[in-house]
Amino acid sequence: MYVKKYIMETKLTLRLNDHVIEKAKQYAQKHKISLSKMVESYLNNVTNETVQEEEISPLVKSLSGVMHLPKEYDYKMDRAEYLSDKYK
Repeated sequence: MYVKKYIMETKLTLRLNDHVIEKAKQYAQKHKISLSKMVESYLNNVTNETVQEEEISPLVKSLSGVMHLPKEYDYKMDRAEYLSDKYK
């Protein structure tokens, strides 16, 4: 007996750089996939907890630990200041 599994879809609004959107549209068209499916696939991949160590590229591994920040560094405050300056 076949049981059809229903998956609920929800609309999501994103704010992205115009250049990134245009490049993504071109990529999607070239690969015959919708932007929604691209974003869904990406989010599914980055939130998949079963990602194996082997899937991390050698370049990313080589960059891991390169940057050392002081213990008191507050990245959230730094990001907030950046965004505040950006949208003045």
